[in-house]
Amino acid sequence: MRALISVSDKTGIVDFARSLHALGVQLLSTGGTAKLLAEQGLPVTEVAEVTGFPEMLDGRVKTLHPKVHGGLLARRDLPEHMAALKTHGIATIDILVVNLYPFEATVAKPGCTLADAIENIDIGGPAMVRSAAKNWRDVAVLTDASQYAGVLDELKAGALSLKTRFALSVAAFNRISNYDAAISDYLSSIEFDEAAEVPQRTAYPAQSNGRFVKLQDLRYGENPHQSAAFYRDLYPAPGSLVTAKQLQGKELSYNNIADADAAWECVKSFDVPACVIVKHANPCGVAIGNGPLQAYQKAFQTDPTSAFGGIIALNRPLDGAAAEAISKQFVEVLMAPGYSPEALAVFKAKANVRVLQIDLPPGGPTAWDKGLNMSDVKRVGSGLLIQSADNHVLQRADLKVATTLQPTPQQIDDLMFAWAVAKFVKSNAIVFCKDGMTMGVGAGQMSRLDSARIASIKAGHAKLSLQGTAVASDAFFPFRDGLDVVVDAGATCVIQPGGSMRDQEVIDAANERGVVMVFSGVRHFRH
Repeated sequence: MRALISVSDKTGIVDFARSLHALGVQLLSTGGTAKLLAEQGLPVTEVAEVTGFPEMLDGRVKTLHPKVHGGLLARRDLPEHMAALKTHGIATIDILVVNLYPFEATVAKPGCTLADAIENIDIGGPAMVRSAAKNWRDVAVLTDASQYAGVLDELKAGALSLKTRFALSVAAFNRISNYDAAISDYLSSIEFDEAAEVPQRTAYPAQSNGRFVKLQDLRYGENPHQSAAFYRDLYPAPGSLVTAKQLQGKELSYNNIADADAAWECVKSFDVPACVIVKHANPCGVAIGNGPLQAYQKAFQTDPTSAFGGIIALNRPLDGAAAEAISKQFVEVLMAPGYSPEALAVFKAKANVRVLQIDLPPGGPTAWDKGLNMSDVKRVGSGLLIQSADNHVLQRADLKVATTLQPTPQQIDDLMFAWAVAKFVKSNAIVFCKDGMTMGVGAGQMSRLDSARIASIKAGHAKLSLQGTAVASDAFFPFRDGLDVVVDAGATCVIQPGGSMRDQEVIDAANERGVVMVFSGVRHFRH
């Protein structure tokens, strides 16, 4: 048995090669890998000795030779293939270990030149991987160090199973696909300028190559007659939903995942203890508090009716007291960065509740920006809409007071909180808040007036007074009527983007009604 080893990332390769040698496997290798193995006392034959040709063109040509590809591609079950190998003095290669030039890491470096990027496009490696992966019944192909241990275990037990060989082949073709996609993304994003050593790149390449890994098949999609599966980015961001560990509960459904993402993205926007309750993709209760219990109690108070069967997210580890309170309502999914033993014990008695743990990103709860999506993608008929994600975070210094009446510090706090929530409510969005708690949420209406009225109605159903509340509108008020509705309901301060041709009419109305209005300068449509 012979193994050809040619790796750029040499993590674990010496120990793996040593184990292969101990199993009687003959080692072939190239360049730097061969030198490393020889320095470690392993008997290794350089590929150049097999092919009869030295490495050429600064290493660009090493393995592109019939004595390599013939040894990889020959089918052992076809006599004519084996006869051809014998005629031309070609020996079979039974194991291929290859990882590719670090193209992705190279182009990710600031200041990467086009020349550096091109030199890190691997040619011989992908060609060998494809040859071995095509001939998977006879050749085991390893493209990642994480595969070494499992392969060794099977070899020591006797032989690699066909199931393992096929899995290795699939992983190899996936790696080549991802590698080629990364090259395509980079090259098609370049605005070529012969004089520029470091090329300018557009955010939207001429060809978009999505790369996602399936996490699980789902029972069905948005409705029972639809099929579905759940995928993650090839390189998921820390602190994102796809990194969650399910600690207990039923299998997540399509709608569970969609709503859980809405809740998690919203709760990540707060750097103090917060709770978000989501129902049908919209927050129905959001609050901050001195800890998980108070945050939950305030969020639940906003709309207890809608919270039934909702998704709950907290941005702090859940303790026993908060768990006891949450367990009194019907909840579909519960998410937090961690759980105390007492909290887990509470939900152990509720086996159907889906309990997810999403670890904090490096840096703790104030580092959520490391878990933000860089882009949003929406499928349309035979196409995609791709945009940069709405990661804008409003700063207090950005606020522009448009009215004669100036806001108090408490009103500024309430307006900032209301604005943070409105960003995650479907348009048209109107959100009433007070003292770090949502008091009424109007979402997804065709008319901003209707959203305002619905928010008021829901507050009434929850027996919450809107007197002295702050209101956020995700887009500008095109007429004064929307402002009149929220002021009639009890609001004393309003935050909106501004930018309407009738801004002055709305400002005059705010001055007339004796309320504060501030402009954020940015809108948050969410469709």
